[in-house]
Amino acid sequence: MSKATSAHKHPDRAGLRALGCLLLVGTFLALSLTVAKLADGAGAPRLTFLMVAMAGAGAVLLGIAAARQHPLVVNRRTLEYAAVAGALLALPNALAFVAVRHVGAGFISLSFAFPILITWLLAVCLNLERLRLLRLLGVLLGLAGGLVLAAAKADGGSGAPGWALLVMAMPLVLALGNIYRTLRWPEGGSPVFLAALMMFGAAATLLPLSQALEPGQLPRLFTDAGVLRLLAVETTVFSVLYLFYFVLQKLAGPVYLSQIGAVAAVVGTLIAVLGLGEAPPPNLGLAALLVVGGSLLFQRGARAAARPAT
Repeated sequence: MSKATSAHKHPDRAGLRALGCLLLVGTFLALSLTVAKLADGAGAPRLTFLMVAMAGAGAVLLGIAAARQHPLVVNRRTLEYAAVAGALLALPNALAFVAVRHVGAGFISLSFAFPILITWLLAVCLNLERLRLLRLLGVLLGLAGGLVLAAAKADGGSGAPGWALLVMAMPLVLALGNIYRTLRWPEGGSPVFLAALMMFGAAATLLPLSQALEPGQLPRLFTDAGVLRLLAVETTVFSVLYLFYFVLQKLAGPVYLSQIGAVAAVVGTLIAVLGLGEAPPPNLGLAALLVVGGSLLFQRGARAAARPAT
């Protein structure tokens, strides 16, 4: 009896930790986009701002890994992981930072709702995930929440259809990143150290882009007090975001991780409306209910999968 109770409690505790990480990471993802829009409004060079914030977050995470005495292994495998995972993170984030001026932080947040279905389909095709009805329904409900908001935004007219189409290419890259990080996770690598490597890889990916598109703009980040404060805030947000991002990926896998986009879609829309003065989209309440319902259904599917047969 006690063994059965313990067996039930372990998946429940893991599920609660995963759900807490999911809400935290999704919220901080939305916050990072909000800070990006504020930085753009303050006149910061967008790609350079993103590059320096990512490099700063990498340094913070590396310091945490060293303080915790995690193994800091640098070899061909970890360098490959840093380069590929970093590029798959940097490219959609760069697009988001550049496009936020044209389509708004709310629309960018919405695009992060769509990698759920793509990640799930890739995971099923690669046998990383079994086809389970509850998890499928949860994924579809979360996706439906994002679609409700996206449809509302489209009906309202973003004023920049070309940028909107480019932004909608982000989910595929994000989904590929989710799968890659799971398949190529270096053996024995700690989440904090791998997060630091990914941030350094992302900053290295952005370096030639920032030099080509924003030459000589780096000093502006440190001479404008307002921009410097926003840079410090974004570095902090990235540090928390990607620390728990990797913890969540290791704890619950790539499909569960991809639900952060649905959370970010709702939270980001709320921040854009309440904090940035963007027009509230219709059916925001319905979208939020769909996202929450999808997450709960997905969580139930995960518990059912983890429950031992009796």
